[in-house]
Amino acid sequence: MEKIEEQFANLNIVKRSSETKEPTYLLGIDTSKTVQTEKGSLVAVLCSNGSIRIYDKERLNVLREFRGYPGLNGVKFANSRDYVYSSCTDGTVKCWDARLASGKPVQLFKGYPSNVFISFDISSNDHVICAGTEKVDDDALLVFWDARINSQDLSTAKEPLGAYSETHSDDITQVCFHPSNPNMVVSGSTDGLVNVFDISADNEDDALVTTCNSVSSVSFIGWSGKDYKQIYCMTHDEGFCWWDLNHLDTDEPITCLNIPDVREVIKVKEGNLDYLIGGLYHEKTDKLFVVGGTNTGIIHIMSCVTSGLVHVTSLQGGHAATVRSFCWNMQGDSLLTGGEDAQLLLWKPGAVEKTFTKKDSMKIASSVYQRVRVHSNDSYKKRKRQ
Repeated sequence: MEKIEEQFANLNIVKRSSETKEPTYLLGIDTSKTVQTEKGSLVAVLCSNGSIRIYDKERLNVLREFRGYPGLNGVKFANSRDYVYSSCTDGTVKCWDARLASGKPVQLFKGYPSNVFISFDISSNDHVICAGTEKVDDDALLVFWDARINSQDLSTAKEPLGAYSETHSDDITQVCFHPSNPNMVVSGSTDGLVNVFDISADNEDDALVTTCNSVSSVSFIGWSGKDYKQIYCMTHDEGFCWWDLNHLDTDEPITCLNIPDVREVIKVKEGNLDYLIGGLYHEKTDKLFVVGGTNTGIIHIMSCVTSGLVHVTSLQGGHAATVRSFCWNMQGDSLLTGGEDAQLLLWKPGAVEKTFTKKDSMKIASSVYQRVRVHSNDSYKKRKRQ
């Protein structure tokens, strides 16, 4: 195995989040991109009870919690400051200052009437927010805002710059901006389509660079490859597709890999594969990895090559139930994972956990899981998985 595969294989738990008063499923994780050596990095976690928790990344203790926002979808830090965003089914994208304890959003981005937002992202230069809607009256929209926040005008909800309405025919479940080009964005939908846009174009027709078809409802999308010229997606029935945009202007096929159901083809050393969680492109080694898991909390990491997916390693002894979210930190080579057992875990290569014995932690996880099951309001994803 090469170095990155060895790092994954050597991942051990260094820290578990302390138990909170109200256990919830942990549905999404992001880490702050700003360097705060004296204060430490922040982690934002989307919870199934309609709250966003802010954690200290190394200690995994809750610093503050923004509560009382049912219908949140996704959580994302800005790239240049500690602002946290989430889209909401109430027709807004909300922005909080992660270092303020007030709990109120510092800015609201308001959609058009009847918009129900279920996905979003912010561009690499923090200038544009794009959010995807559920289908309402035959329309599924990608709505755009100027994300630059004027501190003089925080009290006013921002109105949209415009919207794309012609390219998806069903709920837009995923939006993902290019990691370095703020004009490029990819969207995925339950209609199976994955659309790549260049939003610097004057209109939606000209902005559409290409359409790829996953032939199934899209659950996750991301960018990969040298200069991020590739895109990939996962589907709600555990399929995986990978496309190379370098081949758009050549006779080469754009599809690198298309697996209708990863569960049927992957051979894992420990147990089985029940679901896919997401993807992880490792820029330093130019390798794409797919992360999945079991209903008992084992995490499987798979390497993606044009011949298929290859099992790299399995992470055990951490979670006691389905793992719903993860975040890889390229700088610190660490992994954060969150699950339906209400645990947030920090993994590092070669590390040793100091807090609990494995037996104790699994006991805690199991008892938390029993109490938390009623909290899942993520029926949308569950519906798509059935």
